Amino acid sequence: MEALSLARAQFAVTTIYHFLFVPLTIGLSFLVAVLESVYVKTGDERYKQMAKFWGKLFLINFSMGVVTGIIQEFQFGMNWSGYSRFVGDIFGAPLAIEALVAFFIESTFLGVWIFGWEKLSKKVHLLSIWLAAIATSLSAFWILLANSFMQNPVGYALRNGRAEMESFTALLTNNHLWHQFPHVLTAGLTTAGFFIVGVSAVNLMKKNNNAFFEKSFKFGAVAALVGVVLVIFVGHGQMVSIKDEQPMKAAAAEALWETADPAPFTIVATIDQEGRKNTSALELPGMLSMLYYLKPSGEVLGINDVQAQMEAKYGPGDYIPPVAVLFWSFRAMVAAGGLMLILGIIAVVISRKKKPLCEYNNKLLGLFGISLFLPVIANASGWIMAEMGRYPWVVYGLQKIEDGVSTVTSPGTVLISLIGFIVIFAVLAIVEIFLMVRHGIKNPVTDKEIVENEKEASLWT
Repeated sequence: MEALSLARAQFAVTTIYHFLFVPLTIGLSFLVAVLESVYVKTGDERYKQMAKFWGKLFLINFSMGVVTGIIQEFQFGMNWSGYSRFVGDIFGAPLAIEALVAFFIESTFLGVWIFGWEKLSKKVHLLSIWLAAIATSLSAFWILLANSFMQNPVGYALRNGRAEMESFTALLTNNHLWHQFPHVLTAGLTTAGFFIVGVSAVNLMKKNNNAFFEKSFKFGAVAALVGVVLVIFVGHGQMVSIKDEQPMKAAAAEALWETADPAPFTIVATIDQEGRKNTSALELPGMLSMLYYLKPSGEVLGINDVQAQMEAKYGPGDYIPPVAVLFWSFRAMVAAGGLMLILGIIAVVISRKKKPLCEYNNKLLGLFGISLFLPVIANASGWIMAEMGRYPWVVYGLQKIEDGVSTVTSPGTVLISLIGFIVIFAVLAIVEIFLMVRHGIKNPVTDKEIVENEKEASLWT
């Protein structure tokens, strides 16, 4: 394989693996802060124990995200030096702010929170987790600002073959950013909510501290349902904006080859990319126009017309991304979102009944246990669509992928590092699963611990 293909594969593996941890970190940080807030307000020791328990799992996940994030950033200079030279004046600023400000605040106050339980006053300790949670979201904001420039370049000028920043304000007000950032935040809330529901359901199946995990299940169910409703809403808004910003990505996600008015929504299709057509398809007439325009009519550009427009604007070339990958990634995301909405409603309903959750059929509880993987599927599918849909651009409309790759890196070097990363990530995955199972299921919080903490409540004064 050539260096370009290997570099793309390496970055894809690193990015997808890294983003497995990011939404859970964002969501859990806020939910742990909420739990401790309830404890400080009510004095209920059970909420203190919930904050500690879910906080421990949050910290395990956070540490994994940090490791994989560092590896990802190194690749910009190693495998993508052409890209770094071209856009470094713009791309470097938000990444520097993220590292020097947001991550610094996040890691500092997490340390305060970890070691300050019995050393700080309630309110000061609570402030530390809120500052850490806010900083976690700010880290995401600055990284997404950089990514949004790649998706929708604004506030720049081309000089001497480089993109140079002209307006930092334009970067901050990038339309793509203000669709993408809420999408990531709500995805984080959804992921964390279903994580709490899933882990609680498994413990309820095992009859581990039913009272504690029933309360956790109820809390997680509300967070999950609120999160999935919001993520569907903001996700739809982002897709509508993409239709205008990147019409090729929008058309490819629907496998819509010819411009249509009204445009159908394709449920399933057999895609022939070489022939630029679908050999078979199950469609809902007019539904795509309805989704975009909220009425049964409205033109949606097809892949072939967008290809012609891009050839006229940028010159001859293939501007069509891997349609099948985008088409099925989008449907995997939508399907996972639909299932989460249904399960979220069910979880809230059953958690409000008088019947103890531990008395429900283990198959139902097991279903909730499995449900924690649905946000993972949705998150990964969404990012695959977002990044691969930008093909052939690394910076949309400005720099193609082949122009961004390092020219001095040999295919053998990239291959060896790719294999090494896969091995490292596999080991980290095993460690993550082991620690999560050990601290979340095999050694869960007990009623004895809660009683002991109630006796220690005076230490908070």
